[in-house]
Amino acid sequence: MTSHVEQQIQERIARVRAEEERKRKEREELAAARTKGLARRHAQKLRRLAEKGWELAPILDNTTPAASGA
Repeated sequence: MTSHVEQQIQERIARVRAEEERKRKEREELAAARTKGLARRHAQKLRRLAEKGWELAPILDNTTPAASGA
């Protein structure tokens, strides 16, 4: 049989582990929400730029000379 002190220690360890697990799950949920939000905002930005007719990068072809003029 375990002593009263050992039981209290085991209960405290269990509470700490439960709290750590709760915090870990909360961090995971926040990270997922942050990722989802970033992706949504990026998609909105791309749609907005497309509606304005802006291109995100110039279309490159091989007919323009190099910057060095070579």
